[in-house]
Amino acid sequence: MIELVTIVVSLLLLLLLTFIRRKSTPKLRPIPALTRLYRAIGLSVEDGTRLHISLGRGGLLTGRGGASLSGLSALRYLVERTSASDRPPVATSGDPALALLSQDTLKAGYQATGADELYQPTTGRLSGMSPFSFAAGAMPVVRDENVSANVMLGDFGPESALIIESAERVNIPTLGGTDDVSAQAVLYAAAQEPLIGEEMFAAGAYLGAGPAHSASLTVQDVLRWLIVLFLLVGAGLKFLGLF
Repeated sequence: MIELVTIVVSLLLLLLLTFIRRKSTPKLRPIPALTRLYRAIGLSVEDGTRLHISLGRGGLLTGRGGASLSGLSALRYLVERTSASDRPPVATSGDPALALLSQDTLKAGYQATGADELYQPTTGRLSGMSPFSFAAGAMPVVRDENVSANVMLGDFGPESALIIESAERVNIPTLGGTDDVSAQAVLYAAAQEPLIGEEMFAAGAYLGAGPAHSASLTVQDVLRWLIVLFLLVGAGLKFLGLF
């Protein structure tokens, strides 16, 4: 019952705040990883290189689907900003449905910029079906396809270390975030600019994916305060012997 109430309240808040955000510009704190991503986009267009965006291996119908959707929203932005480049960005993933969605997102990004003819279906790839085959399939993309930045946003595990190590061997910076604790440890230790905690889910708002993404940040803050209030009330009732 509590879960259902939380979902309903969150949806109502999201709809209300999305409407409000359409009429205002949100003030967001700077996140170094996303600031560096802006620079990487500009450099890839100027240098004629490409970005590698890895979306992880999280299934969309599992609890890990949120991380994958966050990666897809960032992919749409990156495609639109690099559509003028000689080399289109490449997206790799370890789930069949996610790979198909990455192709659809790539195509939609080119259509939004009026560059439909530049879309290449082969830039959205299923690099492997298991964790380590996914990493093994992504490693040659980073190493051999003239990539200037390695962006990892999605559900990863310890296998993410292999992709980052492959990028390090050719002096390519890695920026990324994930919802898995083990992969977060790897990114924090090895990536040049890791996204910590829920910063990954804020990427859409920072990259201009739409007012709903900005509104979701406010919803997260509201839910945090409600949890704090619930804990304080529960502690007070317990102290008074009423609970």
